[in-house]
Amino acid sequence: MVWGQWLCVEYDEHAHCDVMPLSTPMPRRNGKPLSSRLSSKRSFLLSSLYCQSLPFTTLLCLGLLLLFNVHSRADPVGSERQSSYALMSPDTKAMQDDPLLNPATFAVLDGQVLWQEVTGKKNQSCASCHGDATVSMKGVAASFPKVSSAGQLFNLEGRINQCRVEQQAASPFALESKPLLALAAFVANQSKGMPISVERTPANEEALASGQRLFNQRMGQLNLSCAQCHAERAGQKLAGNPIPQAHPTAYPIYRLEWQTVGSLERRLRNCLVGVRAEPYAFGSAELLELELFLAWRARAMPLESPGVRP
Repeated sequence: MVWGQWLCVEYDEHAHCDVMPLSTPMPRRNGKPLSSRLSSKRSFLLSSLYCQSLPFTTLLCLGLLLLFNVHSRADPVGSERQSSYALMSPDTKAMQDDPLLNPATFAVLDGQVLWQEVTGKKNQSCASCHGDATVSMKGVAASFPKVSSAGQLFNLEGRINQCRVEQQAASPFALESKPLLALAAFVANQSKGMPISVERTPANEEALASGQRLFNQRMGQLNLSCAQCHAERAGQKLAGNPIPQAHPTAYPIYRLEWQTVGSLERRLRNCLVGVRAEPYAFGSAELLELELFLAWRARAMPLESPGVRP
């Protein structure tokens, strides 16, 4: 599959994207293609922007921001880094801060039940091996993604599934499923407030470099990279909303847009669709490498999981 040759037409509830080829006729107004009344310089931009799943005006603003705003700055580092929590409204901040208001609390409670649930051919629970999660899981989520002793890169959800298969002899949870996200939210919540501890090591160096390349690689019909929005133009406005630095400090996260808890992979796939690129599959090496780089980029920032975002 070649990047940039597809248009997204709709999402399902898990943000999977159905696509149609570019040969599909563009929408028409008054019998003329939408882009026919525009200058040739801008017509390709607006043709590329058409998609039912996202507001046209938002995508237009994105294109104009990157076409005409030539001033950019380096990726924020050190004390310049900022969680997107700082950009939220007081009401949304209050929702995240209070477990009684945070809708992701239900996922955490579901995960607490699953932690004790005996399952699989070995009749084991997570607690059978790890005991009290408030002790054994403290700081664990802050260290993911990481490379296993066998050389395989796992995010937190992948490590949970590996435990199910190897230690419980149970079937892995479906990626982005409710029980997997619940267990991930429960485990991540034990590290709330702790610094992200992902570091560059000989074991993860290759995957980390690949994730960094992906972060800076232009993709899709809009020919944009993650870095162009979230590094060079972080803090500027897109359709009236501030652009965050994209630090993954609060995942699994409850997004009001989704009305449910979702993973970082789901959010990355949303961004790929936003630049008119075919999204990588859940669990793909590319998404894992991007997650690793983003976690390393956010190293030493405190975990907020489970977070709440618009």
